[in-house]
Amino acid sequence: MIGSFTLDQLRVLVTIADTGSFSAAGRKLGRVQSAISQAIATLEQVQGVLLFDRSGHRPRLTDSGRVLVEQARLVLASADRFQAIAMSTHAGLEPELVIAIDPLVPSAPLIDSLRALGERFPDLPVNFSTEGLGGSLRRLRSGSAALGICLLLPAVPDDVVAYPLLTIGMQPVVAPAHPLAALGRPATHADLEPHVQLVLSDPVDPGGGNYGLASARLWRFVDLGRRLDFVMAGFGWCRMPAHLIAGPVAAGQLHAFQIIDDPTPREGLTMYAAHMRNRALGPAGRWLLDHLRERLAA
Repeated sequence: MIGSFTLDQLRVLVTIADTGSFSAAGRKLGRVQSAISQAIATLEQVQGVLLFDRSGHRPRLTDSGRVLVEQARLVLASADRFQAIAMSTHAGLEPELVIAIDPLVPSAPLIDSLRALGERFPDLPVNFSTEGLGGSLRRLRSGSAALGICLLLPAVPDDVVAYPLLTIGMQPVVAPAHPLAALGRPATHADLEPHVQLVLSDPVDPGGGNYGLASARLWRFVDLGRRLDFVMAGFGWCRMPAHLIAGPVAAGQLHAFQIIDDPTPREGLTMYAAHMRNRALGPAGRWLLDHLRERLAA
């Protein structure tokens, strides 16, 4: 019982609305019509509302009845989901899977694997968030996320188990009208130093974990898309994931250049799937990790 009504009463109400009559609802639910009528009469009496107009040949939903039928559908769907999650948890599945990703991670492989996860575990609640740089690791350590897809610099921490997934090529770019675009040669540190550098930053600790800095003036961003807007508008230079700037470079909206002795690895930055060493992944988390690794390896 929920308050002053039962799930069975709501199920009877919805079945009548779907089948069109008390007798048809009785046949569908395997009950005599008198039991159906009694369930609705009790619900109307307890709630103090008339659900059906019985003046005609067939009972018709009142205005209040039509609204409450839709609410009953929501309650029943929520109850079914509650039961499914409870059964899955009893069978050993984690009650939910919380995933946090860094902004540099490309979307396509995650979308495919998350779709497959939903098909494999349809009743599993999945919570997903994109964090600022460093945010995924912070959420793993706080226990608010089970799996992080993230950049781990300068090295994989000792308290984390990490699996390399893919490398992201990073390309220095500026707007075509920016002075660095007219160099005609690889840029030196002295060339870069006077110009604004647009950097991804940890919103919680902006001064920590900064890599590849070469300019005296820094504009800090949490959102990769907003940083792309600003570099295309000519406000400075930055290194962007190659997969995100290929189109703008080809269209002449951005100019790609090289940096002498660039500390960014030539092969790109490694993205990892990670979890805390002292908190093993549940069955769904392990399944998602395996799916991501197999898909990206292929």
